[in-house]
Amino acid sequence: MPTNILMPALSPTMEKGNLARWLKKEGDKIKSGDIIAEIETDKATMEVEAVDEGTLAKIVVAEGTQDVAVNSVIGVLAGDGEDVKSAGAAAPKAAPKAEAKPAEAPKPAPSPPKQAAPAAPPPKPAAPATSAPAKSSGGNRVFSSPLARRLAKEAGVDLSRVQGSGPHGRVIARDIDAAKSGKGLGAAPAAAGGATIAPAMSDQQILGLYEEGSYELVPHDSMRRTIAQRLTASVQTVPTFYETVNCNIGKLLAAREEINAAAPKGAEGKPAYRLSVNDFIVKALALALQRVPNANVSWSEGGMLKHKHSDIGIAVALPGGLITPIIRQAELKSLSVISNEGKDLIARARGKKLKPNEYQGGTSSVSNLGMYGITQFTAIINPPQASILAVGASEERAIVKDGKIEIAHVMSATISCDHRAIDGALGAELIGAFRTLIENPVMMVV
Repeated sequence: MPTNILMPALSPTMEKGNLARWLKKEGDKIKSGDIIAEIETDKATMEVEAVDEGTLAKIVVAEGTQDVAVNSVIGVLAGDGEDVKSAGAAAPKAAPKAEAKPAEAPKPAPSPPKQAAPAAPPPKPAAPATSAPAKSSGGNRVFSSPLARRLAKEAGVDLSRVQGSGPHGRVIARDIDAAKSGKGLGAAPAAAGGATIAPAMSDQQILGLYEEGSYELVPHDSMRRTIAQRLTASVQTVPTFYETVNCNIGKLLAAREEINAAAPKGAEGKPAYRLSVNDFIVKALALALQRVPNANVSWSEGGMLKHKHSDIGIAVALPGGLITPIIRQAELKSLSVISNEGKDLIARARGKKLKPNEYQGGTSSVSNLGMYGITQFTAIINPPQASILAVGASEERAIVKDGKIEIAHVMSATISCDHRAIDGALGAELIGAFRTLIENPVMMVV
């Protein structure tokens, strides 16, 4: 009996992926463990191994097909002794649904402007409403249910203008339904200085601002969409505060130069390791989280996750996006191990060869833009982590020491903290522990 080859789930949250390449062709003999295809998700390209033996009778989903649903049929395997032609001929009966989705997948990218047209009118009515929209206790955030936020996003409704009818003025699903017809909409809220906040523009409105032919519409790939969704969710749901310290890294730079000069040479004459400033930063953050264990946490509705180890993510820029591979148990690893492991993770991240367990989870992350000349910035937390450290370039600055002005190499570091899990004083304790370690690198090896 023919065996269906199904689209595998490469991670617990994966719902669909792209069939990047077939490594076998129809009629090829396949043994258990053979690599038969490459599947591409938003973060990685992974190889698919054959579980059964036989002959590849039919390729149902062609290579290059995008958005193939998990567990849909992508190919058919004929067992030993089975007629390959008859097995292949029967394949389409098991796969029309799987084939239909990839065939239609390329269409949604250019078509959002057409689909968004019905949603454009709601923001126009400004006068009918007489009640004020529901606001939270701080800023321009609005109390709303997750379902209401999703419906508002899909319909192009500005949540800040919707009058909530739920408990304590919370915006719920029925309020969005009313807002679609222009009911329950207040005036756009006033910003600082009396200005108004414009509602989010639809695709049709955005494209209408530019002359046709003056731009190229490049469809979002799965990585860009995932980054947009996760970071938008982070900004909307994670109450974040920021704390900055300036670190004198003169001792660190001297130690780095000395350690690299003393690194043993390998068989080819290359040094066994070459430490970067970022390696010290990763180690310092890992140890700081151990010194302040109440900050080594993740928020969940059911309780606080207090992590035993410091699993530090390293933000890596990729063409069209970024990914954060994780150095596990970084507090237990030497600087040389962190350096070599980090280089390997970064190389495989840029080749989209990471496994899901190598970039999912983590307890905190480091985002370093120093190599771009950025001296200070803030980074967005990647849930379920509760913090992320943004590091800028070191530069010579004038400092006062013992009543005298001296020149020192100073690096600014800003910690972003999830206020649900980490309070201001606790965040200050964490960034203070980091500064102590980064300014005294000898403390990282004792």
